Amino acid sequence: MSSHSIAFIGTGVMGRSMAGHLQKAGHTLHVHNRTKAKAQELLDAGAQWHDTAGSAAAAADFVITIVGFPQDVEATYLGADGVVACARPDAVLIDMTTSSPALARRIAEAAAARGRAALDAPVTGGDVGAREARLSIMVGGDAAAFARARPLFERMGKIVVHHGGPGTGQLCKLANQISIASVMMSWCEALAFGQRAGLDPARVLESVGGGAAGSIGMTVLAPRALKGDFAPGFYVKHFLKDLRLALECAAEIQLELPGLAQAKKLYDEVSRRGWDESGTQVLFRLYQERG
Repeated sequence: MSSHSIAFIGTGVMGRSMAGHLQKAGHTLHVHNRTKAKAQELLDAGAQWHDTAGSAAAAADFVITIVGFPQDVEATYLGADGVVACARPDAVLIDMTTSSPALARRIAEAAAARGRAALDAPVTGGDVGAREARLSIMVGGDAAAFARARPLFERMGKIVVHHGGPGTGQLCKLANQISIASVMMSWCEALAFGQRAGLDPARVLESVGGGAAGSIGMTVLAPRALKGDFAPGFYVKHFLKDLRLALECAAEIQLELPGLAQAKKLYDEVSRRGWDESGTQVLFRLYQERG
């Protein structure tokens, strides 16, 4: 694979590892993050720091972003000195944030108007998947731009699927989050039930985690929860954002999703208890404390 100049904007829990894989593959990194310290590992390895997203974009063949919320995506791309305005004419712009399908379409339109291609390419796999370069990447946007970007995606993930035009990557990611919402409730309820019934929840997990009830949530997140480790692999505040987006899209297509709605209610309570900065596995603590 030939070497490229890549702007990577957003070097948090997942972005830092993802950018690191590209850097190790020999690409030149131009990085920007709201907190410079979170990019320090990449800078120490030779990445170039930029004070703004637009400045980083102006130096790159590919621009990759993974930021927090749709409003952050909008400001990063569509601001007066944002990525769309500052990127090179032949650059491919890739947003890997889980965001709004409608916003992805707006960004693609704005980019096309300036001769640039934009892809929406959200990921799933959490902090472990990011570290081990085995994310699943769901891509929407121009097929030719996808073909150009695919070698980069394959450095960060194991499953890379192009779903269609702009916004379709985001729609697939919301489908993923809809499934995860019910999976999170399922293992929390199973372990809370076992614990309340007098069983050792760790032994319950050992018995059921590898069978038909098993899931990535059970394998990765449940052991953390049982140890009282609620550090974020994926923040509650970001998961709640995803659940809201999924409910909004479901309403637009007139589809009732009761599991999703219940998960949203539970995570709203998690948020009210001040656990927004915890990992999504903190839902188990809610079950333990509610009685």
